[in-house]
Amino acid sequence: MKIKKILSLINLKNIVMLTTAGIINAIGVTLFLAPVKLYDSGISGASMLLSQLTPESLSLSFFLLILNIPLFLYGAKRQGKRFTAYAMFAVFVYSIVSWLITDVLPVDVSIASPLAGADLFLCALFGGLISGIGSGLAIRFGGAMDGIEVMAVIFAKRLGTSVGTFVMGFNIVLYIFCGFAVNSWILPLYSIVTYGAALKTVDFIVEGLDRSKSAMIITSEADEVCAALAEEFGQGITRIEATGSFSGKPKTVVYFVLNRFQIRRMKEIVHSVDSSAYITINEVADVFPANR
Repeated sequence: MKIKKILSLINLKNIVMLTTAGIINAIGVTLFLAPVKLYDSGISGASMLLSQLTPESLSLSFFLLILNIPLFLYGAKRQGKRFTAYAMFAVFVYSIVSWLITDVLPVDVSIASPLAGADLFLCALFGGLISGIGSGLAIRFGGAMDGIEVMAVIFAKRLGTSVGTFVMGFNIVLYIFCGFAVNSWILPLYSIVTYGAALKTVDFIVEGLDRSKSAMIITSEADEVCAALAEEFGQGITRIEATGSFSGKPKTVVYFVLNRFQIRRMKEIVHSVDSSAYITINEVADVFPANR
């Protein structure tokens, strides 16, 4: 019964993509960052530092597992069993592939990157980009590559801060500690380049190049505005009845999802119908069409 329950949580496509994510993340970290002693963000960065400060028998792969898995298990109730299983699987793949690259495969990653040499900027940039692709794929397909994000979801609200601020705060403390631990600020400063590159790459992988926009149009000519937009763009529009707080007159809020190329035309259409219409535009991370 338990085996059937576990199998019901597994999606083959997600497993394949999480495996790919773990492999990509390991390549970014072990071929670009670790050889020149740059640091990834979050628990991955902490694991890299600990692997440098402890005996060689305690490898990066070892710390990735013992630091991440307890955090995922701690957050299981909040994040759900499926997410926890996927995240642990992604970290396991990341850890195993890291071990294979550093200790098994005939690749010399002891003193320099096999691809970028000892150039710190190239290692920081490409290490961040590649590991960001891995982390982004893990998030996109239901898992995560770092337990610090789980802790951020749980504790950020209690501390009165956002998830992003919590993660950034952790990384700032990590890089400061790295600076004191290795008695050098060059490597932690370059690691910030890695963090920035990875952050932007994760956003791109998770949200796509062209995020959708949502328009909220407050108008007293809702019938005409909706008809004109529907004719031009051929998609659904939502109407919400409202009242102007200052005027006390009835208004309608028209909610409309579009892309950035449609914004200019949408404004022209709305203002040609109702020149006094009030329009706001917001970013939309994901759009899930209704099941038909």
